[in-house]
Amino acid sequence: MEFNKIIEGKSAEAWDIYIPNLSVDCVVFGFHDTTLKVLVTRLKEVDLWALPGGYVLKIENLKEAANRILFSRTGAENIYLQEFKVFSDLNRSDGIFDDFPDTLWNKQRFLSVGFYALVDFHHVNLVMDDFSDALEWKSIDELPDFMMDHRSIFDKALETLRRQLNHKPIGYSLLPEKFTMPELQKLYEIILAKKLNRGNFYRKMLRYDILEKLEESRKGGAHKAPDLYKFDLEKYRLALKNGLNEGW
Repeated sequence: MEFNKIIEGKSAEAWDIYIPNLSVDCVVFGFHDTTLKVLVTRLKEVDLWALPGGYVLKIENLKEAANRILFSRTGAENIYLQEFKVFSDLNRSDGIFDDFPDTLWNKQRFLSVGFYALVDFHHVNLVMDDFSDALEWKSIDELPDFMMDHRSIFDKALETLRRQLNHKPIGYSLLPEKFTMPELQKLYEIILAKKLNRGNFYRKMLRYDILEKLEESRKGGAHKAPDLYKFDLEKYRLALKNGLNEGW
């Protein structure tokens, strides 16, 4: 089987170049067509989906490993990364490598460090690796069946994203440079999993003084074209440092 040959061929090299028993799994969020999406990959011959991940070279730290892994899959640089939890349950990979010998690198016990990543959807060019036959964006409301504990990793990442919404540059990292207020509100509603009052949301955002209204509007809709905004990054960072202090 092609998948087995690839796994076995990479195993010998892995023992020499990677730190044993340590891996990285990344929950990559992107916002497109008013939908929050996550990047997932499907392993060859397994028909289960996984989060992008990999192992840590002996010559790099954790964040360098996460950046390297994500660059190889997305072509994106300067990705916003946030470490959020270590996943350490016994037998995390049971069922995936049962048919392989116990000496296989991938069959060892791995503690996985979870990172969530925020990317501008339009700056990503997806690249498949040797282990996968699909690499796709999926809406967070329509997720496939995951392998191992990857659903738990995703759930914890989304929970962390929701909790950190007022303290991390989430809007800045997910939205394009120019966006409308309805797009910003929709992003908040998806992350918080609840509807927000339009008037209250607009007033709060404008009161923070973190948005710059542009002298242009979004063209092409059937209704009045909405105004475009962009973040004043210096003011935004200062506001996040102090916390936006809103109970959404």
